[in-house]
Amino acid sequence: MLTLLREPARPTAIREHPLAPWFAVGTVCFGAFMGQLDASVVTLAFPALQRQFSTGLAEVQWVSLAYLLVLIGLLVPVGRLSDRFGRKLSYLLGFVVFGVASAACGFAVSLPMLIGLRVVQAAGAALLQANSVALVATSVPAPMRRAALGVQAAAQAVGLALGPVAGGIMVSSVGWRWIFFINVPVGLVAVTAGWYLLPRSRGLARNLSADPVGAVLLAAATTGTLAALSVLSEPHARAWAVATCAATAVAVGVGFTTWERRVADPLIDLRLLAASGLGPALCGAMCAYLVLFGPLVLIPQVLSAQGDSVLRAGLMLTALPAGFGLAAVAGERLLPHAWTNRARCLTGGLIAACSVTALAIPAPHAVSMVVLGLTGIGLGIYIPANNADIMAAVPSGAAATAGGMVNMTRGFGTALGVAVVTLGLHTGGKLGTADGPGELLAIGVLAAGALAATWAGHLAGARHHTANGDRARHELGEL
Repeated sequence: MLTLLREPARPTAIREHPLAPWFAVGTVCFGAFMGQLDASVVTLAFPALQRQFSTGLAEVQWVSLAYLLVLIGLLVPVGRLSDRFGRKLSYLLGFVVFGVASAACGFAVSLPMLIGLRVVQAAGAALLQANSVALVATSVPAPMRRAALGVQAAAQAVGLALGPVAGGIMVSSVGWRWIFFINVPVGLVAVTAGWYLLPRSRGLARNLSADPVGAVLLAAATTGTLAALSVLSEPHARAWAVATCAATAVAVGVGFTTWERRVADPLIDLRLLAASGLGPALCGAMCAYLVLFGPLVLIPQVLSAQGDSVLRAGLMLTALPAGFGLAAVAGERLLPHAWTNRARCLTGGLIAACSVTALAIPAPHAVSMVVLGLTGIGLGIYIPANNADIMAAVPSGAAATAGGMVNMTRGFGTALGVAVVTLGLHTGGKLGTADGPGELLAIGVLAAGALAATWAGHLAGARHHTANGDRARHELGEL
């Protein structure tokens, strides 16, 4: 048991191999791919789950909602524990929990049982996602960090792209249970690879104390925010329900901020957020993921209203993650090496903003696919540079905590993209027309999100540059 609770060292041949950092990045890509595949597959099983358990969509949606609420609420606390006890150990444990819970989900005999097991699965996913960015950032040298984060982001894009296709094939052929069973062999391969290929954690913050009050307040604030977004996206959203959820989230958020300023060892160092450019960078990440996931709701709704098939909508949407993955992997080689993260965020953000805006112009499906591909390219340039800025702004001892915050903002961006696009479509109405106000309003929201991400990237880069200058001057003064 003590052996299992220690991080195993890599074999000498692997540790000394020139490609050792990329072995670690490739291992982390297992979790990045599987997380996005699982997130995009489960929703396709909703009709089958309704038939299996003889219930409605309102009950079945908790299979996804419970998972999302627990995942986002645990990311930062789990990241903090990983910074204390070991990121590799937490990552491997995450695969074990995720794989076992996935197998159990496949054998679920009732909807409450499935929802409860999805909560356990979310705990395993939190261990994976809180450490994925941190393991990449701490496993490769600083000059390679942006390229490595780009590869990890590309693995997420591949999982996102394959999810609808793989889910549709499995549900229609072998049944909904296999969307959970498929995680088991992937998890076994990933645990084996991680045991031998991931480096042991360095720069752990062993003296970190627990902040249970902060963790509870953060979980309550994120739950209230997600509940407000969920209610807001409903066709006939009740204003009082949205207001209640939002007011609760704001009140708890104020309580969390107050507590974190007073506690000696806070869960999230708010002074670091303000001084290092981390706050604007996280806001930029949220807006970028809003733009990435918004079209996944917009395009199927519009094409369905026009009488097109679900297959055509799926084929069109593959251009978005394909462009994202291509830019995330190839951007480091094709863009000028002298470009800073700030320049890349500005370039990628503006490409995404212009291409999203172009969706408002009536065009053949082939042209729309090109536009979606360009949107993905812009985001594929922006997100790796943004993530590299975030990880560079925190000390190595807080890498997993920062990684948890990155994935928490991704969850918020995803939920926000779904909510605001759905709200725009419901508010504008008249779906299926070339100049329908619903489409134009939703596209306007996405364009505004891309511009906000661009501005946040500019602001974060400026603050990060200032913080680095101050740190250098301070070190010079000490010398």
